Amino acid sequence: MPPTIGVLALQGDVREHVRTLTDLGVDAVTVRRESELAEVDGIVLPGGESTTMAKLLRTFGLLDPLRKRITGGMPAFGTCAGMILLADRVRDGAAGQETVGGLDVTVRRNAFGRQVDSFETDLPVTGIDEPVHAVFIRAPWVEEVGPGVEVLAEAAGHPVAVRQGHLLATSFHPEVGGDGRVHRLFVDLVRGPVR
Repeated sequence: MPPTIGVLALQGDVREHVRTLTDLGVDAVTVRRESELAEVDGIVLPGGESTTMAKLLRTFGLLDPLRKRITGGMPAFGTCAGMILLADRVRDGAAGQETVGGLDVTVRRNAFGRQVDSFETDLPVTGIDEPVHAVFIRAPWVEEVGPGVEVLAEAAGHPVAVRQGHLLATSFHPEVGGDGRVHRLFVDLVRGPVR
């Protein structure tokens, strides 16, 4: 049975993540309610606007259930704003900005600049043979990593892809452009070690 992976569908690049996951042969579903969250084996927190997404998580009654699932070991993959949501600490956040947490990193919002400073580059990523085409849009970067965090890729001297146990996060948008290799790293996390 393929795993069921949810994509948080409150805002952001939902369709692109669903399509990428479906192309990898998993059952990809959208998540807007606690009952839908309860049915998934892992979840993707997409790019979008992190403060808005945090407010919507609270409004839809998903923030605490999502925290509980992630604390309990459910794999999660955050891209761009999703990385911010997974981070334990945020710099340049909005006043009172909440995160889901779980990832022992400090991220800086909009670290690469404003929308006009968006860029694309090819990045070597640990665990992937060839460089990944990475799209950065008002992207965060990681300023500090805890002892259990593995840095998978860097740009401008800062980590932009990290993994800690069952959590994976990128500053960039791997769902853009049809390259599913970063998502495959996450699907492998969801599937767990081969027995």
